[in-house]
Amino acid sequence: MQTERVTFLTSADHKAALDAFASKRGESVGNVVREATAKYLAQAPESDEEAELAALLELVRTAVPQMQASLDRSIARLDASHSKVDRLLRESGVRT
Repeated sequence: MQTERVTFLTSADHKAALDAFASKRGESVGNVVREATAKYLAQAPESDEEAELAALLELVRTAVPQMQASLDRSIARLDASHSKVDRLLRESGVRT
C-alpha cells in the first residue's frame, strides 16, 4: 500500500488528548486519526442528507411565517368582503 502524508494543525490540548487516547489503546496517533477519519467518511451520505434537511428546514422556517401572513391578509380581505356584502344586503332590505 502506498501512503501519503497528511498534516493538520490542532491545539495543544487536542494533541495531548489524542496522544493520551492513542496511548491508552496502545496505538499510534496516526492510526487513531486514520480510523476516525475512515468512520467519518463512511458517514458522509448521512451528513449530506443532514445538510439537505437543514437547508429544507431553513426554507420551511422562512416560508411558514410568509404563508401565515398571507393567510392573515386573506382572512382580513374575506372579513371585509363579508361585512360589505352584509351591509349592502341590509341596505337593500334583503337581510334584516
